[in-house]
Amino acid sequence: MATILTAVGFMATLGLLLALMLVIANKRLYVFEDPRIDQVEDLLPKANCGACGEAGCRPFAEKLVKGEIDPARCTVNAKSMNQIIADFLGVELSARERWVARLACDGGGNVAYLRANYSGLPSCRAAALVSGGGRGCTWGCLGFGDCETVCDFDAIYMNRQGIPVVIEDKCTACGECVTVCPKDLFELHPVSHRLWVACKNLEFGDQAEHHCEVACTACGRCVQDSPEGLIQLQDNLAVIDYSNNALASKVAIERCPTGAIVWLEADGAVVKGRDARKVLRKGTKGALPAV
Repeated sequence: MATILTAVGFMATLGLLLALMLVIANKRLYVFEDPRIDQVEDLLPKANCGACGEAGCRPFAEKLVKGEIDPARCTVNAKSMNQIIADFLGVELSARERWVARLACDGGGNVAYLRANYSGLPSCRAAALVSGGGRGCTWGCLGFGDCETVCDFDAIYMNRQGIPVVIEDKCTACGECVTVCPKDLFELHPVSHRLWVACKNLEFGDQAEHHCEVACTACGRCVQDSPEGLIQLQDNLAVIDYSNNALASKVAIERCPTGAIVWLEADGAVVKGRDARKVLRKGTKGALPAV
């Protein structure tokens, strides 16, 4: 009996000591967390898309409460909701310009030749591992829609020619399409960048057009027609210097023979120049002809 009582007493004493240690540890190791973080997080969309530059909505809320970031950085939230967050935290909501994803390719199946038929996993990343994917243009879109699949906001759809189309009103500039594209065809740009080169082909002249009817041929007409410093040719491709974006106008696109350089209207509509050849073909061009 005495042995049992001793054991019970020992266990009780040990339990009290452990409980006391936990109480002391809790007081010593306690880290205060501002209760506003939970409230701000509840006002965020919980998309965890990373468009704000943070790992998710919780880290974003923490920085908002600390005053280290602007509520306008959340591009998924409606402006009215961001204003509620700003009012709650007692800060100003900046006038942040919207950013969207842009695709540097318009070489769909009706204008771009194939040099091989790919048969395998229907994925751009998988196809790119097999001799580049089968397109005649090494730099062209493969058309399997990995970008459409990863977009959580339904901001990308594949048109009938197998080219991704970005719906600017839905795009949050989260960057998932930029990451997933094996050809690096997507870039994030502010909506004020309306002049756009929808091509990445680095071949010159007839050779570029041999693979795709809408490829940039480095003819230089857009450079000649634009204000100095706005556009230049780099590695046989027209490149726009967006630090001079205020000089951009539709003048640059008018004489482009292939329509590789375009103007994007505020509603997302694509405008090609007057000299761009009309593409009437609806079907697939098929195999690459001999040079």
